[in-house]
Parts: sequence; structure tokens; C-alpha cells
Amino acid sequence: MSDVYTSAPAPTHRLVPSRFPRIGLFDTVATAADLEPVMELTGWTNDRLVAERLHRLPKDEWVYGRPNASIVMAAFLHVAPGGMRFNNADLGAWYAAAALPAAVAEVAHHLRREAVARGITGARRQYRQYLSVLEGSYLDIRRQQATRANVYDPLSYAASQAFGEAVRASGRAGLLYDSLRYADGVNVVAYRPRNIISVTQADHFEISVQATVSRIEIRKLTV
Repeated sequence: MSDVYTSAPAPTHRLVPSRFPRIGLFDTVATAADLEPVMELTGWTNDRLVAERLHRLPKDEWVYGRPNASIVMAAFLHVAPGGMRFNNADLGAWYAAAALPAAVAEVAHHLRREAVARGITGARRQYRQYLSVLEGSYLDIRRQQATRANVYDPLSYAASQAFGEAVRASGRAGLLYDSLRYADGVNVVAYRPRNIISVTQADHFEISVQATVSRIEIRKLTV
């Protein structure tokens, strides 16, 4: 099977929990040289893992001095303890969906897993929606769930993380892949912060799930 690379859909949709503040540190800094002392002064590098991740990210990939740069950089510097499907805990990535319903289904899946882990009947959380354009060519593994079954394993990230990190190490922009949480949904993971452009905040939503029911309740908020 020969690899196929293609452009990402535009725009893409990403949902970020509203409890995470919109820290504008990267938005206003003019140069990479200015960024590190400002981060130190504002406490970003008090977290050893955040500081380590920043230095794993080549300086020519840092995003700063443009609107919502902090939202982009936070995706790479603040990482779930076990990583996500196509990245390990060493460095984050930008996950988004081609359409809002797929983005909702993805966050609802993780919200439901959290409810189950906490032993509660359900969970509710508010999210901000971000639209973005992703530049670059993405390895397209859509419609390959049969041939890449280990990468699409619904329960384990072991193979998919190794696969994704190999794509990142190769210098590629990222991956296009099928959503496992929304039928016919398309997701993208971007490994290059500089490729994530035209990031704009859109709507606010409240998403509610039950631990044992697949239904998702979504409510658009007026702010």
C-alpha cells in the first residue's frame, strides 16, 4: 500500500473545555527570544513538564505574536498523562474534526470515560469552539480500519501512538483519519504548530453525557 497525502479539510473544528483560561501569553510576544523570560515570569515554566515540552518543540515551530497563538501552543504543551491516540505524553498535538458533530462526539466520548472512571452517573462540561485552517499535506489513513486495525484499536493507543510519533519524527504535517466516535466523521491531528492558522473562537456549548447511555446532549450557550 502506497501512502497518500492530502490537504486537511477547512475549516476544522476543535472544542476546548471552558475551564481552561484563554491565556494570551503567546499572542502578544514578538520574538522567540522574548518568550522564554516572559513564560518564566508568568509561571508557565513552573511546571517542569511544560518547560520540557517547550524545548522538545523546535523554536522555528513555536507560534507567537498572532491571535489565539496561546490556544495552539497549549495543545502541544499541556498533554493528557497517557497521551492521546496519535501522540504520547512527551509532546501534544492539535486534534480537530472536519465537522462540529464529530468534534462533539469525540469530546463526549472522553467525558463519558471520565464519568465512568469517577463512578458517577453522568457529567456535564462547557466548551469553546475553535475554527482553524491547517496547512500542509497530511498522511491520509481514512478507510483503512481493516488494514490498520492496530492503529484504529478502540481500546488501546499503544500502536497508534507509536505510528503517530513516527509520522511526527519524519517531519510530516500530521494525519487524516476516520473518527471512531462518529459515523463517517473525519478527524485530523496536526504536529506542526506553524501550520495551524486563522484560529478563531466561535460558539460556546454545554455537553452532557450519561455513563451508561450513548446519547449526547448539547446546548449552545449565549455569552
